[in-house]
Amino acid sequence: MIEKHIILQDIDPVVFYGIGNQHLQMLRALYPKLRIVARDNVIRILGDEEQMASFEENSERMRQHVLKFNSLSEEDILDIVKGRRTKDDIPDGVVCYTMSGRAIKARSENQQKLIDTFQQNDMVFAVGPAGTGKTYLSIALAVKALKEKTAKKIILSRPAVEAGEKLGFLPGDMKDKIDPYLQPLYDALEDMLPQVKLQDMMEKHVIQIAPLAFMRGRTLSDAVVILDEAQNTTPQQIRMFLTRMGWNTKMIITGDMTQIDLPKSQKSGLVEALEILKEVEGIGVVELNRKDIVRHKLVTRIVNAYEKFDKGIKKNEE
Repeated sequence: MIEKHIILQDIDPVVFYGIGNQHLQMLRALYPKLRIVARDNVIRILGDEEQMASFEENSERMRQHVLKFNSLSEEDILDIVKGRRTKDDIPDGVVCYTMSGRAIKARSENQQKLIDTFQQNDMVFAVGPAGTGKTYLSIALAVKALKEKTAKKIILSRPAVEAGEKLGFLPGDMKDKIDPYLQPLYDALEDMLPQVKLQDMMEKHVIQIAPLAFMRGRTLSDAVVILDEAQNTTPQQIRMFLTRMGWNTKMIITGDMTQIDLPKSQKSGLVEALEILKEVEGIGVVELNRKDIVRHKLVTRIVNAYEKFDKGIKKNEE
């Protein structure tokens, strides 16, 4: 009896097998002359040679479907096995899909401008208040580039600047102290990539998350590089970061001018960089505003209230 092993690379096997192995049970019914056994990301098939060849071809098509859409339905399986037309291409406007199968796409005019500007420029500054999707959309663009193999790695960085708390008082070694600052980046990646695959990519340094200080002395090539919370960089830090750019690399720099945690005497590197680089060819600037906020409706009201408060303080100082 012929036996073959199929390895489900780069996808979450749970999505392929279905809840309670429903998809596997369906495949067993569709291929009655095969014995199909799955464990972790390996499928073992035994039986009829003709059905085995068909299963091997269709399982790869199903794997590709999951890789693109992070989902697989019983209808998708039937369409693939029966040779019916399936949706092979990601619809226009969709950047990529979350692990729950939700499409990530622009939800405002300025978010679409961020996507378009990224495609047209090697360096993009995305500036706007909290909740406008700057970081999340930027990471989605990086994940898309990685999946489409237009980039070989993703590098994510943030300045480790205290917002009230002191870094030295946090428990653990340096990694333990730094990780809380980088958690939003981990959260976004976990929403878009299978946990096992994400862990593997990080171990192989295909995805790198590091504090800004770790960028010194490096040349970053064949990558999408994102600097988050850039308003908390000093002029020296952001200059160091921007000059790390290597061949076939795209950079996205995000920041919120209303949340600068630097000492009042220290000028923000992001503010200075925008002043100096605004006319440089190949650099795009996207300004998002409260109309682009995609979080809970209260976030918009909070941003509006603080904006009004800040204007009042500025007026009194004048």
